[in-house]
Amino acid sequence: MSRPTVLDSGIELDARGIRAEGSPRVVLCASLFYFRLPREQWRARLEQVRASGYTCVDVYLPWNFHETAPGIWSFEHRRDVAAFLDLARETGLYVIARPGPYICSEWDGGALPAWLGLDPQVRVRQHEPRFLEQVTAWFDQVLPLLARRQYPAGGPVIMVQLENELDFFDCEDRTGYLTALRDQALRHGITVPLIACAGQGDIEGATGDVQGVVPACNFYPDDDSPDIEPEVRRYAQLLAERDLPLLITETNRRHRTLRRLLASGASMIAPYLQSSGWNFGFTPSTGNWGEPGNFMSHGYDFGGYVSSTGAERPEFTEAQVFARVIDTLGPRLALATSTVPGVPVTADFPTSSSPSALDLDGGGQLVGVPHLGTAPGTAVVNGVAVAVAADSCPLMLVDVPLRPYGVDATLTLASADLVAAAEGVLTFSSDVPVTVVVDGTRVEIPAPKPGSPTTAAAGGATLVALAPPDAARLRATDRDGTVHLTEAPPRRDTPPPTAVRTVRRRPATAPERPAGTHELPPTLESLGVYRGRGTYRTTADLTGVDELLLVGAADIVDLSVAGRVRPTIAGFGAVQRIDVREATGAAAVEAVVEIWGHANFDDSRLPALHLGALRGLGTLWKVREAEDVSALWSVRGQWAGLPAPTRALGGWSSTRVGLPVTYTREIRSSTASALHLSGVVEPLRVSVDSGEARTVHTEDPWVLLPAGAHQVAITLPHHPSGGGLRAELLRLEPVTDWSCAVQDDDLLTGFAAEGGPAQGVELPLALDPGEEAWLDVDVPPSDDGYLVRMEGSQIRVTGWAQGECVGRVWVGDRPAFSGGDSNIIWIPSGWSGLTLLVKGAAGPGNAELRTLWLESPDG
Repeated sequence: MSRPTVLDSGIELDARGIRAEGSPRVVLCASLFYFRLPREQWRARLEQVRASGYTCVDVYLPWNFHETAPGIWSFEHRRDVAAFLDLARETGLYVIARPGPYICSEWDGGALPAWLGLDPQVRVRQHEPRFLEQVTAWFDQVLPLLARRQYPAGGPVIMVQLENELDFFDCEDRTGYLTALRDQALRHGITVPLIACAGQGDIEGATGDVQGVVPACNFYPDDDSPDIEPEVRRYAQLLAERDLPLLITETNRRHRTLRRLLASGASMIAPYLQSSGWNFGFTPSTGNWGEPGNFMSHGYDFGGYVSSTGAERPEFTEAQVFARVIDTLGPRLALATSTVPGVPVTADFPTSSSPSALDLDGGGQLVGVPHLGTAPGTAVVNGVAVAVAADSCPLMLVDVPLRPYGVDATLTLASADLVAAAEGVLTFSSDVPVTVVVDGTRVEIPAPKPGSPTTAAAGGATLVALAPPDAARLRATDRDGTVHLTEAPPRRDTPPPTAVRTVRRRPATAPERPAGTHELPPTLESLGVYRGRGTYRTTADLTGVDELLLVGAADIVDLSVAGRVRPTIAGFGAVQRIDVREATGAAAVEAVVEIWGHANFDDSRLPALHLGALRGLGTLWKVREAEDVSALWSVRGQWAGLPAPTRALGGWSSTRVGLPVTYTREIRSSTASALHLSGVVEPLRVSVDSGEARTVHTEDPWVLLPAGAHQVAITLPHHPSGGGLRAELLRLEPVTDWSCAVQDDDLLTGFAAEGGPAQGVELPLALDPGEEAWLDVDVPPSDDGYLVRMEGSQIRVTGWAQGECVGRVWVGDRPAFSGGDSNIIWIPSGWSGLTLLVKGAAGPGNAELRTLWLESPDG
């Protein structure tokens, strides 16, 4: 890979690290997303990040948050990203801007607009003219905004990221695609470094090896892995060979791990989502973290140092101490090079398989000694036994000249973090006794307790040890060891939750917008609904029909047949068999389909988990006949010759376990049909009429066939037991003549804000499956806002406040959820009103909203 061009931006990158206007620095960066916070909280959250000691925020700019419908752009109010960037500059923070076009971020569609999927010729994240035309429209809006706010002249932006973890995606022409994105950035005057992050270490897969695009790395290791250091050092070395620093654009949030990354050579460390937030309204994604899919919750919180409501967690103190180490060592650390310890290091506790060290500029080493165990232990560093706290990674200094700190001596060893150094005074942070060796003189400093510093002297230096909570608040240390701390924030008592037992129910329901009649159910996006829901209605003759087959439904489907509401379907497009034996003759069929969110990741296991997959009812089929077709398959593969043996599907036997065997058979049907392969364990490859093979998984083991005769070939890894694979052919007839009506998020939000007549009702409120209730809730004023927790069963709740949909909750039988607390809706401070749409769902137990609890946020 050739060295990327570094433009004249005041930001320089090379193998020695990052320099801003010539000043070398290590950059600590926290994710902080304006689109996941109320605008009123932007400044406070930015100031909180700055108080943590971090010097930078990374900011996604979601395309579909700003282009709300084709050609309709919004950069106002909570979408005013320019104001957010200006606040970051006022707060003294750098910014890494990440405008995509794809961002992932567990956000609706990964920020790709849903309507892109309506044009089959638009191939997202590809070097393809139609997609790039759409990207150009987005970049024409957002890149000039970033260009005006670049460092150092116009603002805080020090890097711009193109794309996001492209090495996870099957992009056919990575070089062409990234070149097109780079050229657009340059055309709009972006002069700061352009970066592209590798999600799984494939540097070329992420950057296309494009000149002028700097590779960065995302690491998400097991925090307890002993092998983090050698992996990270390898990437530091690979990038150093290209005269580039190791930029870690995403990683875990735990500071024990972040210390290990620093010691292994990272010049920038950006743990993902240190400052948590919220998925407002219809913005969460459906993702690939479940089995196989899941829903992202309203809360967006993976345990970072600041909770979704702004509370500081213990890691916040860890951040402040870590930042002080980096500040204290300054350019010495920023210009350091990655290596291994120059002295022997052993430990009586679980630790790294290969510890890392940094050769500091000006001499000496910083050695990371991770303690991966749960009990205090002892390390031996260059023959000196030192105490190490459990679950820690002290950054020990070895053979460091102290002359820059006014001491004519060498710090042979310090077993604890150096958090401040002034003329003749060295201040350390530790939970355990500190060992300091200066010019061969060894001093043991007792373990400090909060509020009680301990002191010693050696080699003409005053040595002070502080407990980490004090080190986080350190202002200065006098020559005599007197410590000055900032005031600790006052403790706040959290009042107990308040139960709401009376609400006001509106007699009216939200209007629908008619969306025409259609032979087959259309996608919601084709009806102009990119976020929201739609209703599909028809009458089907079910005479002689025992079951229906629903194909491709997403996301949340409440289906009723002949007046019976079925349990909610949330199968991510997987084929569903629906027993309708109790329905005869003409039967009303109605389906209400809600978009939870579009897939943020490209997952081939289920149709709705594909990036760009559309939402809606899919296709509903009557099953007219079922036939077992497990027998009479011809075998090809291993030693099977001609004439081909005839066996049951999976019934060929040999000793060559795991090698592929292909089974072929002619399948005939006068109607459309579906081949169901039950007993699938390992993925199979299926081709029809010698066409391109597709993979069939256990999550959705179906193959749809048009009417006619087809030669079907199934290739599977051989197992002598046969694996219990069976094949069933269902002959189908489509359910047709649908009328549609839709309610997009604007319509629902407008109805919620209108208010109107309502009658007081006492909770609990029982609902029939499929029944909906619009409830207005009186919420007392609060300086902190409220977490609203729903107690009930078999209900889905959507909440609105201040004219905006705040979030959704599903209580009862439901699919897997990820993110933060999935059982709450948050009303931010100062947001007035609370309106709830409560929908009863069929399933185990009755649909009921029993109690609403108003809880004070945790900060």
